[in-house]
Amino acid sequence: MIPADDKNKRIVIKIGSSSLTSRHGEISRRKLEKLSDEVVLLKDEGYEVVLVSSGAVAAGYRKLGLIDRPESLPEKQAAASIGQGLLMEAYSDLFISHGYVASQILITKSDFSDEYRYNNVRNTINVLLERGIIPIVNENDTVTVDRLKFGDNDTLAAKVAGLVEADQLIILSDIDGLYDSDPNTNENAKLLEKVYEITDDIENAAGDSGSEVGTGGMKSKIEAVKIAMAAGISTFLGKASISNILVDAVNEEARGTYFIVNAESKNLNRKKQWIAFNSGPEGELLIDNLVKEAITKQKRGILLSDVLKSKGSFEKGSVITIIDPEGEKVGLGVVNYSANELKNLCRYSAESLKNKAIVVDIEGLVCEIELNSLAGV
Repeated sequence: MIPADDKNKRIVIKIGSSSLTSRHGEISRRKLEKLSDEVVLLKDEGYEVVLVSSGAVAAGYRKLGLIDRPESLPEKQAAASIGQGLLMEAYSDLFISHGYVASQILITKSDFSDEYRYNNVRNTINVLLERGIIPIVNENDTVTVDRLKFGDNDTLAAKVAGLVEADQLIILSDIDGLYDSDPNTNENAKLLEKVYEITDDIENAAGDSGSEVGTGGMKSKIEAVKIAMAAGISTFLGKASISNILVDAVNEEARGTYFIVNAESKNLNRKKQWIAFNSGPEGELLIDNLVKEAITKQKRGILLSDVLKSKGSFEKGSVITIIDPEGEKVGLGVVNYSANELKNLCRYSAESLKNKAIVVDIEGLVCEIELNSLAGV
């Protein structure tokens, strides 16, 4: 195995529910031991590992007295409250037996949508990694209202990878990679071993997984890969049950799909990642199509006089959406003035505002917006 000094050092690993539980929905000690043993091998070679683990609902619902996986939100949350403890206890026991300490981090969407809390999560995980701890991250399903849905932990893993500036994201599930068509219906389906760009054809080829205990499918995994690649993080997708899958994935020898980031491509920095994938826009700025063309093709800034309409009640520092006359999103950005201040400024004539630019730095669909000083208006 190649030591961390010679390869990627910080690895985020996402493990799906079906890869941790038996067909009866209980925690599979055998599957957990396999996973933890491989994580330990990475740790012994100097890798920093963050584990994003599904399985809380699947592990807990039978202890709740249910025969089948629950459908209602209260029952899912109750099952998660049981399963989180069971899952964490099992992980902790296994890692302690190898001399490593595991920690639990439960995250909700609001932890990522608030920039201050977002940075706090990052700082916490960094301290844990620096001290040799294995952070185990999961969505806080017990209290979450609107995020117990398809593919949450795939997306969460990609966002965590961007948050901690991981070198590689590994997504393990009950499928062994991305195929050019559905292998369940097409015996000639071909495994795509290396992917350099998520094209429309790839997105159209993505199909759901057949697992009964997981909530994610291939579409959610592709969305997660897009987030990771935007952050400059290469991703591997493979089957958890394959022997030595983690070690081989790090060494680029595993069966599966490698989503490879071009080293020369310009990737979103951490600030832009937060704007693009984690913030909750609180307002809108409407621009016309000429301005849209100018900022997307010529990369010029938006003049204050270019803003046709401001919508929403946002404060200074809020994330807003820039939209065109058809209602399509042009970009996202952080505005330096509140909605009321912008409306007051828009009362001035276009001539007096021609040099008052809203500076826009476009990265894909991401804009950082800053209004120049009001002096001299």
